[in-house]
Amino acid sequence: MSHQAYKTAATRAETPREMEYRLFGQVTRALMHAATVDESDVATRIDALDWNRRLWSALATDCSDPGNTMAKPLRAQIISISLFVGRHSSEIMRGEDDFDALIDINRMIMQGLATEVPSAA
Repeated sequence: MSHQAYKTAATRAETPREMEYRLFGQVTRALMHAATVDESDVATRIDALDWNRRLWSALATDCSDPGNTMAKPLRAQIISISLFVGRHSSEIMRGEDDFDALIDINRMIMQGLATEVPSAA
């Protein structure tokens, strides 16, 4: 019970930006781990790739919503990245590429999320 109360309190204290950063961190760590396991450990590799693909799919779905207030060019870029993530994930599973590009993309997004946004004075 106390663990759930702590979890609820922590969630309330996080901004959406911080929550996104934390989620990207978790997914990126899973990708980094999957990159180090033997190729025969298909379950670990698939789990990390699927989690990352689902994250990017959710972002693309949100960006395709007409009610989304982000700038259209940024929304289009996020959708494009999501499509790339899907294609690249398939290439990794076929043994045609490695995890590096996906890890780099997620790290760049995390850097952007970590940047302080100046508040309006």
